[in-house]
Amino acid sequence: MLQKLIACACIVAFATTAQAQLKTPAPSPTQTVKQDFGVSSVELIYSRPGIKGRKIFGDLVPYGQVWRTGANAATRLKFNDDVMIGGQPLKAGEYALYTIPGESEWKIIINKGSANWGTDYKQEDDILRVKVKPMKMEAPVESFTMQFANIKPTSMELHIMWDKTAVAVPITTDVDKKVMAQIDQLMNKDSRPYFGAAMYYMETGKDLNQALAWFDKAIEQTPNAYWVYHQKANALAKLGKKEEAKQTATKSMQLAKEQKNEDYVKLNEKLLASLK
Repeated sequence: MLQKLIACACIVAFATTAQAQLKTPAPSPTQTVKQDFGVSSVELIYSRPGIKGRKIFGDLVPYGQVWRTGANAATRLKFNDDVMIGGQPLKAGEYALYTIPGESEWKIIINKGSANWGTDYKQEDDILRVKVKPMKMEAPVESFTMQFANIKPTSMELHIMWDKTAVAVPITTDVDKKVMAQIDQLMNKDSRPYFGAAMYYMETGKDLNQALAWFDKAIEQTPNAYWVYHQKANALAKLGKKEEAKQTATKSMQLAKEQKNEDYVKLNEKLLASLK
Protein backbone atom coordinates (compact mmCIF):
# COMPACT_ATOMS: atom_id res chain seq x y z
CA MET A 1 0.00 0.00 0.00
CA LEU A 2 2.79 2.39 0.92
CA GLN A 3 4.52 1.71 -2.37
CA LYS A 4 1.29 2.41 -4.27
CA LEU A 5 0.86 5.70 -2.43
CA ILE A 6 4.42 6.72 -3.23
CA ALA A 7 3.91 5.77 -6.88
CA CYS A 8 0.69 7.82 -7.08
CA ALA A 9 2.40 10.79 -5.44
CA CYS A 10 5.22 10.60 -7.97
CA ILE A 11 2.76 10.50 -10.88
CA VAL A 12 0.87 13.54 -9.55
CA ALA A 13 4.12 15.44 -8.95
CA PHE A 14 5.35 14.59 -12.45
CA ALA A 15 2.05 15.65 -14.04
CA THR A 16 2.01 18.93 -12.08
CA THR A 17 5.61 19.71 -13.04
CA ALA A 18 4.97 18.90 -16.68
CA GLN A 19 1.88 21.12 -16.69
CA ALA A 20 3.81 23.99 -15.07
CA GLN A 21 6.47 23.73 -17.79
CA LEU A 22 4.00 23.61 -20.69
CA LYS A 23 4.42 26.56 -23.02
CA THR A 24 1.92 27.28 -25.78
CA PRO A 25 1.55 30.11 -28.33
CA ALA A 26 -0.11 33.25 -26.95
CA PRO A 27 -3.54 33.87 -28.52
CA SER A 28 -2.72 37.60 -28.71
CA PRO A 29 1.09 37.82 -28.92
CA THR A 30 2.90 40.93 -27.72
CA GLN A 31 4.89 43.10 -30.10
CA THR A 32 7.42 45.81 -29.27
CA VAL A 33 8.13 48.51 -31.87
CA LYS A 34 11.04 50.91 -31.42
CA GLN A 35 11.43 53.88 -33.73
CA ASP A 36 14.06 56.62 -33.90
CA PHE A 37 12.28 59.94 -34.27
CA GLY A 38 13.63 63.50 -34.31
CA VAL A 39 16.69 63.45 -32.05
CA SER A 40 15.22 60.78 -29.77
CA SER A 41 13.06 57.64 -30.01
CA VAL A 42 9.59 56.20 -29.42
CA GLU A 43 8.64 52.74 -28.13
CA LEU A 44 5.28 50.98 -28.55
CA ILE A 45 4.26 47.78 -26.73
CA TYR A 46 0.91 46.15 -27.52
CA SER A 47 -0.86 42.80 -27.95
CA ARG A 48 -2.15 41.53 -31.30
CA PRO A 49 -5.47 39.68 -31.36
CA GLY A 50 -6.67 38.12 -34.61
CA ILE A 51 -9.97 38.42 -36.47
CA LYS A 52 -10.59 34.64 -36.27
CA GLY A 53 -13.76 34.90 -38.32
CA ARG A 54 -15.38 37.50 -36.08
CA LYS A 55 -16.96 40.84 -36.91
CA ILE A 56 -14.61 43.40 -35.35
CA PHE A 57 -15.68 47.05 -35.27
CA GLY A 58 -19.25 47.64 -34.21
CA ASP A 59 -19.42 44.16 -32.65
CA LEU A 60 -16.38 42.65 -30.90
CA VAL A 61 -15.10 46.22 -30.50
CA PRO A 62 -18.26 48.31 -29.93
CA TYR A 63 -18.56 51.78 -31.36
CA GLY A 64 -18.62 54.65 -28.89
CA GLN A 65 -16.90 52.76 -26.05
CA VAL A 66 -13.36 52.93 -24.69
CA TRP A 67 -11.20 50.17 -26.16
CA ARG A 68 -7.88 48.98 -24.80
CA THR A 69 -6.59 49.09 -28.42
CA GLY A 70 -5.31 45.56 -28.53
CA ALA A 71 -5.59 42.83 -25.91
CA ASN A 72 -4.30 41.94 -22.45
CA ALA A 73 -2.36 44.73 -20.69
CA ALA A 74 -2.78 48.36 -21.66
CA THR A 75 -1.04 49.39 -24.86
CA ARG A 76 2.00 51.47 -23.89
CA LEU A 77 3.66 54.37 -25.69
CA LYS A 78 6.98 55.71 -24.45
CA PHE A 79 8.31 59.01 -25.78
CA ASN A 80 11.89 59.90 -24.91
CA ASP A 81 11.34 63.52 -25.93
CA ASP A 82 8.46 66.00 -25.96
CA VAL A 83 6.09 65.60 -28.94
CA MET A 84 2.78 66.85 -30.32
CA ILE A 85 -0.07 64.37 -30.82
CA GLY A 86 -2.61 65.74 -33.26
CA GLY A 87 -1.34 69.24 -32.50
CA GLN A 88 -1.57 68.82 -28.71
CA PRO A 89 1.62 68.90 -26.59
CA LEU A 90 2.77 65.79 -24.73
CA LYS A 91 5.74 65.66 -22.38
CA ALA A 92 8.33 62.89 -22.61
CA GLY A 93 7.24 59.84 -20.63
CA GLU A 94 5.39 56.52 -20.73
CA TYR A 95 1.64 56.46 -21.31
CA ALA A 96 -1.28 54.14 -22.02
CA LEU A 97 -3.03 54.36 -25.37
CA TYR A 98 -6.81 53.92 -25.47
CA THR A 99 -9.25 54.62 -28.28
CA ILE A 100 -12.98 55.12 -28.80
CA PRO A 101 -13.73 53.75 -32.28
CA GLY A 102 -16.65 55.12 -34.28
CA GLU A 103 -18.03 54.65 -37.77
CA SER A 104 -17.05 58.16 -38.88
CA GLU A 105 -14.67 59.30 -36.12
CA TRP A 106 -12.21 57.81 -33.64
CA LYS A 107 -11.00 59.38 -30.42
CA ILE A 108 -7.34 58.71 -29.57
CA ILE A 109 -6.69 58.87 -25.82
CA ILE A 110 -3.31 59.29 -24.12
CA ASN A 111 -3.68 58.25 -20.50
CA LYS A 112 -1.45 58.08 -17.41
CA GLY A 113 -2.25 54.41 -16.74
CA SER A 114 0.71 52.75 -18.47
CA ALA A 115 0.79 50.06 -15.74
CA ASN A 116 -2.92 49.24 -16.15
CA TRP A 117 -4.42 45.98 -17.22
CA GLY A 118 -6.12 46.88 -20.48
CA THR A 119 -9.62 47.27 -19.04
CA ASP A 120 -8.56 49.36 -16.00
CA TYR A 121 -9.27 52.67 -17.71
CA LYS A 122 -9.88 55.85 -15.67
CA GLN A 123 -11.01 58.93 -17.54
CA GLU A 124 -9.59 61.22 -14.85
CA ASP A 125 -6.13 59.96 -15.87
CA ASP A 126 -6.51 61.22 -19.46
CA ILE A 127 -3.72 63.52 -20.64
CA LEU A 128 -5.19 64.37 -24.03
CA ARG A 129 -7.75 63.29 -26.62
CA VAL A 130 -7.45 63.65 -30.38
CA LYS A 131 -10.07 63.03 -33.07
CA VAL A 132 -9.11 61.23 -36.30
CA LYS A 133 -11.04 59.90 -39.28
CA PRO A 134 -11.09 56.14 -39.97
CA MET A 135 -10.24 54.85 -43.44
CA LYS A 136 -11.52 51.74 -45.21
CA MET A 137 -8.92 49.30 -46.56
CA GLU A 138 -9.55 46.98 -49.50
CA ALA A 139 -7.87 43.94 -47.95
CA PRO A 140 -8.44 42.89 -44.32
CA VAL A 141 -5.60 42.83 -41.78
CA GLU A 142 -5.97 39.57 -39.83
CA SER A 143 -3.73 40.42 -36.86
CA PHE A 144 -4.30 43.73 -35.11
CA THR A 145 -1.41 45.91 -36.23
CA MET A 146 0.15 49.19 -35.15
CA GLN A 147 3.19 50.77 -36.77
CA PHE A 148 4.99 54.07 -37.28
CA ALA A 149 4.87 55.29 -40.87
CA ASN A 150 5.63 58.29 -43.11
CA ILE A 151 8.62 59.07 -40.90
CA LYS A 152 10.28 62.42 -41.54
CA PRO A 153 12.75 64.47 -39.44
CA THR A 154 9.98 66.25 -37.53
CA SER A 155 6.79 64.25 -38.22
CA MET A 156 5.41 60.74 -38.50
CA GLU A 157 2.14 58.84 -38.11
CA LEU A 158 1.02 56.05 -35.81
CA HIS A 159 -1.08 53.69 -37.94
CA ILE A 160 -3.72 51.51 -36.25
CA MET A 161 -5.09 48.75 -38.50
CA TRP A 162 -7.43 45.81 -38.06
CA ASP A 163 -9.85 44.04 -40.35
CA LYS A 164 -10.63 46.65 -43.06
CA THR A 165 -10.33 49.73 -40.84
CA ALA A 166 -7.29 51.98 -40.40
CA VAL A 167 -6.61 55.27 -38.66
CA ALA A 168 -3.52 57.50 -38.79
CA VAL A 169 -2.49 59.53 -35.74
CA PRO A 170 -0.19 62.50 -36.53
CA ILE A 171 2.88 62.93 -34.30
CA THR A 172 5.31 65.84 -34.60
CA THR A 173 8.38 67.08 -32.75
CA ASP A 174 10.32 70.35 -32.72
CA VAL A 175 13.97 69.49 -33.23
CA ASP A 176 15.27 72.70 -34.81
CA LYS A 177 15.95 74.53 -31.53
CA LYS A 178 17.67 71.47 -30.09
CA VAL A 179 19.87 70.89 -33.14
CA MET A 180 20.78 74.57 -33.43
CA ALA A 181 21.70 74.65 -29.73
CA GLN A 182 23.94 71.59 -30.25
CA ILE A 183 25.62 73.23 -33.25
CA ASP A 184 26.26 76.44 -31.29
CA GLN A 185 27.69 74.48 -28.37
CA LEU A 186 29.82 72.01 -30.35
CA MET A 187 31.29 74.65 -32.66
CA ASN A 188 33.14 76.02 -29.64
CA LYS A 189 35.00 72.74 -29.11
CA ASP A 190 38.13 71.38 -30.76
CA SER A 191 36.37 68.56 -32.63
CA ARG A 192 33.78 70.55 -34.50
CA PRO A 193 30.95 68.75 -36.37
CA TYR A 194 31.33 70.72 -39.59
CA PHE A 195 29.91 68.04 -41.88
CA GLY A 196 26.86 67.28 -39.73
CA ALA A 197 26.10 70.98 -39.25
CA ALA A 198 26.45 71.65 -43.00
CA MET A 199 24.13 68.75 -43.83
CA TYR A 200 21.51 70.00 -41.39
CA TYR A 201 21.64 73.49 -42.88
CA MET A 202 21.31 72.12 -46.41
CA GLU A 203 18.50 69.66 -45.65
CA THR A 204 16.42 72.16 -43.69
CA GLY A 205 16.75 75.07 -46.12
CA LYS A 206 18.96 77.27 -43.96
CA ASP A 207 21.90 79.42 -45.11
CA LEU A 208 23.58 77.46 -47.93
CA ASN A 209 26.61 79.75 -47.98
CA GLN A 210 27.23 78.90 -44.33
CA ALA A 211 26.78 75.23 -45.22
CA LEU A 212 29.44 75.60 -47.96
CA ALA A 213 31.86 77.18 -45.51
CA TRP A 214 31.36 74.24 -43.15
CA PHE A 215 31.77 71.70 -45.97
CA ASP A 216 35.14 73.35 -46.73
CA LYS A 217 36.12 73.05 -43.07
CA ALA A 218 35.09 69.39 -43.10
CA ILE A 219 37.30 68.83 -46.17
CA GLU A 220 40.21 70.40 -44.30
CA GLN A 221 39.60 67.88 -41.50
CA THR A 222 39.40 64.91 -43.93
CA PRO A 223 40.90 65.83 -47.34
CA ASN A 224 39.98 62.52 -49.03
CA ALA A 225 36.35 62.46 -47.87
CA TYR A 226 34.55 61.89 -51.17
CA TRP A 227 31.16 62.01 -49.39
CA VAL A 228 31.86 65.56 -48.18
CA TYR A 229 32.83 66.70 -51.70
CA HIS A 230 29.62 65.14 -53.02
CA GLN A 231 27.40 66.99 -50.55
CA LYS A 232 29.30 70.22 -51.19
CA ALA A 233 28.55 69.72 -54.90
CA ASN A 234 24.85 69.32 -54.03
CA ALA A 235 24.94 72.60 -52.10
CA LEU A 236 26.64 74.38 -54.98
CA ALA A 237 24.01 73.02 -57.37
CA LYS A 238 21.22 74.32 -55.10
CA LEU A 239 22.86 77.75 -55.24
CA GLY A 240 22.92 77.63 -59.04
CA LYS A 241 26.72 77.45 -59.21
CA LYS A 242 26.81 74.74 -61.87
CA GLU A 243 30.45 74.92 -62.93
CA GLU A 244 31.73 74.79 -59.36
CA ALA A 245 29.30 71.96 -58.66
CA LYS A 246 30.62 70.00 -61.66
CA GLN A 247 34.25 70.45 -60.55
CA THR A 248 33.43 69.38 -57.00
CA ALA A 249 31.37 66.35 -58.13
CA THR A 250 34.23 65.31 -60.44
CA LYS A 251 36.66 65.51 -57.53
CA SER A 252 34.28 63.44 -55.39
CA MET A 253 33.97 60.80 -58.13
CA GLN A 254 37.76 60.61 -58.54
CA LEU A 255 38.24 60.06 -54.80
CA ALA A 256 35.41 57.51 -54.71
CA LYS A 257 37.03 55.53 -57.54
CA GLU A 258 40.40 55.58 -55.75
CA GLN A 259 38.72 54.28 -52.58
CA LYS A 260 36.60 51.78 -54.54
CA ASN A 261 33.19 53.12 -53.50
CA GLU A 262 30.94 52.44 -56.49
CA ASP A 263 27.86 53.88 -54.77
CA TYR A 264 29.37 57.36 -54.70
CA VAL A 265 30.72 56.99 -58.21
CA LYS A 266 27.12 56.45 -59.39
CA LEU A 267 25.77 59.29 -57.22
CA ASN A 268 28.27 61.69 -58.76
CA GLU A 269 27.52 60.46 -62.27
CA LYS A 270 23.82 61.21 -61.69
CA LEU A 271 24.62 64.62 -60.24
CA LEU A 272 26.88 65.52 -63.17
CA ALA A 273 24.20 64.38 -65.62
CA SER A 274 21.67 66.67 -63.94
CA LEU A 275 24.03 69.64 -64.25
CA LYS A 276 24.33 69.50 -68.06
